[in-house]
Amino acid sequence: MCIVIFAWQVDPQYPLLVAANRDEFHHRPAEAARWRGDVLCGLDLVAGGTWLGVSRAGRFATVTNFREPIIEQQPANRSRGMLPLGFLQGEQTPLAYLQTIEAEQQEYGGFNLLVSDGEELLWMNNRGAEPQPVAPGYYALSNGQLYTDWPKARRGRALLQQLVEQRVQQNMGPQATSQRLLDILEDDTLPEDDALPDTGVGLEMERLVAPIFIQAAAYGTRASSAVMQQRDGGFHFAEQRWQAGGAPLAEPQWFA
Repeated sequence: MCIVIFAWQVDPQYPLLVAANRDEFHHRPAEAARWRGDVLCGLDLVAGGTWLGVSRAGRFATVTNFREPIIEQQPANRSRGMLPLGFLQGEQTPLAYLQTIEAEQQEYGGFNLLVSDGEELLWMNNRGAEPQPVAPGYYALSNGQLYTDWPKARRGRALLQQLVEQRVQQNMGPQATSQRLLDILEDDTLPEDDALPDTGVGLEMERLVAPIFIQAAAYGTRASSAVMQQRDGGFHFAEQRWQAGGAPLAEPQWFA
């Protein structure tokens, strides 16, 4: 149950700003972000894919799963983590890549996929959303449709917009901005029950996954990523990893 909060073409210095949490069971092994050839990403050690990454060629990709009742989930032949990795390692345009994935989308469990080559940012999912460009603006992509207005999505968009406005006004530097993006991802505000969505997973689960930052013994936020793409295609990238209960696993890692 991940969330990707992002701003596209609204900051004059950074066309793409991303604050993203990967939520997963704590027992599932994963490696921290590092350069793997020309791709900077973390790695899921069960299926071999990634949840978010960038490349030296100025490409960005991330994936989230789709929240739906277990009874409606279909067995998948391929790992969703291979979707962003395939784009980051390839050379296709965002549209061409998503059209390729669209033709084989039923091979995967429910997913949202967001990809950019620095010039375009496109989104699709295999729950009814065909490949489409993302217009300039502030967004929060969680485990529903891109425009699903869950409380955590509204809060994330508002926090990011506030940060961007302050960054531009104060000419905030990249490390300070990256840290502020990571701060957004620690927000554990829990909405009232009557504001929670009903996605068919039960009230207890809706409460657990309602905040931006999820903390529980068995399941929760495992990695927080801050991504800032420059006009020349380069990236500033930061990752904070977490252990069960919400304690930091180590100091944040910084890449530029």
